[in-house]
Amino acid sequence: MTTALDTTDRRARQVRQALWIGFALQLAVALVPLIDLVTFDSITEHVRAAYPDWSADDVALDRNAITWSLVGIGALGCVGWLIALALAKRPTASRITVTALFALGLVTSLTLLSMGGEGYDLVVPLAHGLFTLLPLLAGLTAVVAVWQRRR
Repeated sequence: MTTALDTTDRRARQVRQALWIGFALQLAVALVPLIDLVTFDSITEHVRAAYPDWSADDVALDRNAITWSLVGIGALGCVGWLIALALAKRPTASRITVTALFALGLVTSLTLLSMGGEGYDLVVPLAHGLFTLLPLLAGLTAVVAVWQRRR
């Protein structure tokens, strides 16, 4: 027979697992723009396609702004996951925190996927914007787990 304590422990374990997975995915999201910068450099091509008349220096400035913005947003996301992990043992605090951070992550990702500019259809390349959605899968799992009621 499963006791209420077993159910609570299992739920807390599910929440922590989802949060750790989310943290790992968020860390990957933060590192991908840097990896792209030294390998494929797709952000440079994205900027060049939007502004073909720009000099190499101007393209590099815009590329750096986009790259470091994505890295900064990813790093802030990592901080959010660590805060949620720190509060995961306190049911009321973790419910509020996990839900609020999920909502913030969702709004941030949707903003990155929809923000345009003068020459851009999307400022952030679509592949990078879509990649920011991955941690939200773990976030949604954590939200569901943290709000499950005891049986």
